[in-house]
Amino acid sequence: MPPATAVSSPGKVLLAGGYLVLDPKYSGVVVATSSRFYTVVAALPASAARTQGPVQIRVRSPQFVDATWLYLVHVDQTGVRVEQAADESVTSTKNKFVQLALQETLRLVWEAKGPQDLRDSLATGLDVTIAGDNDFYSQRAQLANRKLPPTLASLAQLPPFLHTGVRLPEVHKTGLGSSAALITSLVSALLLHLGAIPRDSFAAADGLASASDGRKLAHNVAQYVHCLAQGKVGSGFDVSSAVFGSQLYTRFDPQVLQPLMENHLESVQSLSRILSPSNPAWDYRVAPFRLPPHTRLMLADVDAGSDTPSLVGKVLKWRKERPAEADALWETLNAHNQALSRVLLKLSDLAAAQSELYAVVVRYLASLQSAQWLAHPNIPTDKLKIIEAFAEAHQLTEAIRARMREMGTAAGVPIEPPEQTALLDGCGAVAGVIGGGVPGAGGYDAIWVLVFDPAGIAAEELPSRRVEAQWQSWTALSVSPLSAGESAAKGVRVEELGAVPGLGALVAQ
Repeated sequence: MPPATAVSSPGKVLLAGGYLVLDPKYSGVVVATSSRFYTVVAALPASAARTQGPVQIRVRSPQFVDATWLYLVHVDQTGVRVEQAADESVTSTKNKFVQLALQETLRLVWEAKGPQDLRDSLATGLDVTIAGDNDFYSQRAQLANRKLPPTLASLAQLPPFLHTGVRLPEVHKTGLGSSAALITSLVSALLLHLGAIPRDSFAAADGLASASDGRKLAHNVAQYVHCLAQGKVGSGFDVSSAVFGSQLYTRFDPQVLQPLMENHLESVQSLSRILSPSNPAWDYRVAPFRLPPHTRLMLADVDAGSDTPSLVGKVLKWRKERPAEADALWETLNAHNQALSRVLLKLSDLAAAQSELYAVVVRYLASLQSAQWLAHPNIPTDKLKIIEAFAEAHQLTEAIRARMREMGTAAGVPIEPPEQTALLDGCGAVAGVIGGGVPGAGGYDAIWVLVFDPAGIAAEELPSRRVEAQWQSWTALSVSPLSAGESAAKGVRVEELGAVPGLGALVAQ
């Protein structure tokens, strides 16, 4: 019996490039989060395995009520078919994302290795456990039940992989890209476990250039399955960040997936040919990105919702109806977005070149509001270069917010609603805040704030503490922090089951 395979993928925050990232002309700045989705694939226990008939795959999501699905896998010379079993011991609800991930990944393995090899790899069946870090779901009810305030310290007290107490369709998500992270971890774990890609496929890589073919294949399969489950070909930045980590992302041409999107079960198109990393039609671009040292990305869940597809649909309708106006605004936004990515990367270079001086400047700026950063008349030239770069980053985040509000007004959608504007302006007035915004398509879901995180000062003096206090005292909206920051890991990775707190116990349930 092969050992269990555990794989995780990060969530995402689109800092810049909302809406524009749908167009291959433009790029987005995507930060992978420290919150991750985990998939563990193992052989079915002997007590549950079948000795005759179709192979069984049991999929469990123990954080939800009625979240066990049983699938029957039919493998023969003509192909692979995955169907949900009619079994009273498991849920009868459908999980389109999971079933399509199983169906299409097994179909790819069947093409690549043949029916007998696939049957041998599946052996007596698979037991799949899927779980997401707490940050993917709102923890407001859990904190209230424990009579804890909505603070980072309170979130740290919650057990890992907390049960949500609801069925999957009823959960309140926080917008970190749970479906993309889930699909990526599941597809990647299956490819590894079934021997379709080498065991070292997810060794450390920095962007696309150093990525293995196995990682690239996992990306292409996950993009395909995610699009299939959503019923459309999206921009793909969420899957790309789940695979490669933080990045500057430029989307692929949707035409690469069109042959597979139509009647996929009846399609005679070769999955392995179309999804192959060597297929030049996969023309997406991924450039490495990271936030500057001694800064911290803070995220908050705002207790109101927005319908992202609705927002996107209305913005695209406006762009089609008013192309000249829209194109002009998008070109301006793109210039701001690219300038922001450049200056943030420049700050990392400055930190690498003069780490001690950079750290001194960060400690100095952490105690000041942005309007005061350049107010001192006698700043030494070497420090001025770093301060001016941070000031430019602040100005660009403000310019991006202004243009996004302008687009929202023109399209008649609340990309940065007035309530969010007031909240973000309030955060921007706090000492040590570099900038902020509404991630992705915007709306009432969440905000992000980038703050200085200097070393060597008391915890209570950190800008993050001041921002958190601002959120706690804010009354116009209910603001609850998320514990996630930027991921130090590069996208999808193999995990040691015992090294992830709480994961082993969850799988053993």
